[in-house]
Amino acid sequence: MTGGKNLGALLAALHPVQRSGEYVYVLWPEGRPLVQGIEAAIREAEGLAVVLPRAMADREGLAYGFVGAWITLEVRSALDAVGLTAAVSKALAEASISCNVLAGFHHDHLLVPVADAPRALEVLAGLSQDSRQVPRPELLLRSEAREDREAILALTADAFAVSPATGLKVEGEPVEVRVLRGLFESKEYLPEFSVVAVLDGQVVGHVISTRARVGDHGLLGLGPIGVTPRHQRHGIGSALMKETIQRANAAGESGIALLGSPDYYSRFGFVPATSLGVLPPEEAWGDYFQLLPLALWPGGIHGTFRYAEPFALA
Repeated sequence: MTGGKNLGALLAALHPVQRSGEYVYVLWPEGRPLVQGIEAAIREAEGLAVVLPRAMADREGLAYGFVGAWITLEVRSALDAVGLTAAVSKALAEASISCNVLAGFHHDHLLVPVADAPRALEVLAGLSQDSRQVPRPELLLRSEAREDREAILALTADAFAVSPATGLKVEGEPVEVRVLRGLFESKEYLPEFSVVAVLDGQVVGHVISTRARVGDHGLLGLGPIGVTPRHQRHGIGSALMKETIQRANAAGESGIALLGSPDYYSRFGFVPATSLGVLPPEEAWGDYFQLLPLALWPGGIHGTFRYAEPFALA
């Protein structure tokens, strides 16, 4: 049976399925007989490159770097079909997910970083959904309710399972979860600034801002902000930030401070807090400690920023 060539039909029928296990690329030792279990091989000028399960590479004592999850696109495409690989690669690239493509006789296969596999499946499902012109569920932003807290703490644990500072997996409960639990019960808690993002009835994102001060002047301290990993890079974090800024201006707040990437938060108008006379709680934070002056920013504020008490206890 021949495969399809119509790009729209192929994308609409796209059905990504993840194989179990982890896979690696290795350079097979010259002269060593091939063993059962090798999933793919290609002869290059430099030698024979093979893809095989990570456990097998470990048993054979073979070196590797990239560790991937294997995703099969269970749509039957013709070998001379045009555009499918490009569309898939573009969608994943826009989500900052690298992928290596293997074209089989029946299907195309992707190897993506193991940690990105759940998000890659989500991106590919969205690509297929868009091609079928099926409307996505509407994102709802609302104030947090007490019954949301279990879901909020769970998504925060997932969002910070890998440390944003070190890039390493966190052992035990992330500190952000302990801080958030404390903020919910603290005197600095402001219910109107604890906002959840709900998609198809599920809480998929959360941001909290609590009362903070520079001297006697009240500001907002934003954080933690978290999005369920498989929904990251879909604009949910940006929507939560914009909602917070809108609510803060409407409430007559004068400024919002946070600790985070200047490259990311500058898009919302944040600047290094020191440029406005506000010093970070820890000098080493430098320009990563940022402040957004709101419509009622009075100017002339100088001093060290003090977060809500649970931050100091974390």
